[in-house]
Amino acid sequence: MSQVELSFVVPAYNEEKFIEGTLGTIDTVAMKKCSSYEIVVVNDGSADKTLVNAKKYAGRNGHVKIISYNKNLGKGHAVKTGFMNAKGNVVFFTDSDMEIDLEKISDYVNALKKADIVIASKKHKNSHVEVPIYRRLLSECFNALVRIFTGVPLKDTQSGLKAMKKNVFIDIIPRLAVKRYAFDVELLAVANLYGLKVVEMPVDIKLDAKFKPAEMWHMFMDLLGIAYRLRIIHWYQRPLQTKTDFKNMFSSIS
Repeated sequence: MSQVELSFVVPAYNEEKFIEGTLGTIDTVAMKKCSSYEIVVVNDGSADKTLVNAKKYAGRNGHVKIISYNKNLGKGHAVKTGFMNAKGNVVFFTDSDMEIDLEKISDYVNALKKADIVIASKKHKNSHVEVPIYRRLLSECFNALVRIFTGVPLKDTQSGLKAMKKNVFIDIIPRLAVKRYAFDVELLAVANLYGLKVVEMPVDIKLDAKFKPAEMWHMFMDLLGIAYRLRIIHWYQRPLQTKTDFKNMFSSIS
């Protein structure tokens, strides 16, 4: 494939019912915006037919490439893996459940002219959000803790759509340690640490009630880990691993 303008990284775990529809939606939207794009599906150890169905779609579409490994390692690990294998100048992260309307991705790309990373924010005044009340309350509490523990001045870190410049984040992504729940927080905390420009954009999003309170606990533990690495041991300022060492991290990718 020649030089790629946009890369869409799609982490997928047990999404057999939705993955083909998700890829179709991304493909349709991307095709309207530019001709040079790719969709990088990262099958995060799914136990169902996610990989089979993704390969089925990829067989009909040369823009789709698939990375897969057998063990479920978490969304953070999947996104990190997809980013390091993406070829685009601009890399989008988007969830595989398609709760977010992607029609405004051109606005995100344009916003990158004055930013390093553009994130969807449910708190933007022009956002349209449908979310159960209890989930809204949990989100409010979590984001308050994020600001306290990390100093990140954003009111929404978790919306599942982000766009970033590949050349800016190529030395940031390898520093991230969270494999599962709070990967987005860690990404933005390190971006904030290095003084990168973050722009919040409106989003149209409809969230269902499929959110377990136990997941909030795991996110909180991830957050404590981020704060410890950020404020106590200064993990994120350490020298990067060599390219050889980093390549070995992904030796299990098939």
